[in-house]
Amino acid sequence: MRTFTHRYGSDITRDQFNLIRADLEDARKHTAPRQIDLYDVFCAMLYTMKNGCTWRDLPSDFPKWQTVYYYWVLWTKQENPIEMALLTRVLKKLSLSYDLAKAGQLELRS
Repeated sequence: MRTFTHRYGSDITRDQFNLIRADLEDARKHTAPRQIDLYDVFCAMLYTMKNGCTWRDLPSDFPKWQTVYYYWVLWTKQENPIEMALLTRVLKKLSLSYDLAKAGQLELRS
């Protein structure tokens, strides 16, 4: 599994990530071993939400923007109107607040 080296103010610690790892891993069927560390994907999303950059403008020390965007779509999808999207739930679990509606507009600009 490839990991990336990045340090940004938006990053969370590995210990914080371990609190939500299972939630994020369970969002997708395990048909093959994961090639990318979800910690890096999650930190890339936090970077995008904090800095307001488009997906294509993610720094190169994150996974490819297409990979990050794939997980964004997966984690922000609501199965039904009553349930919160997975990304909203894990952000609450970490006591982080981001405007997902505003961040979601970034996909239109990418």
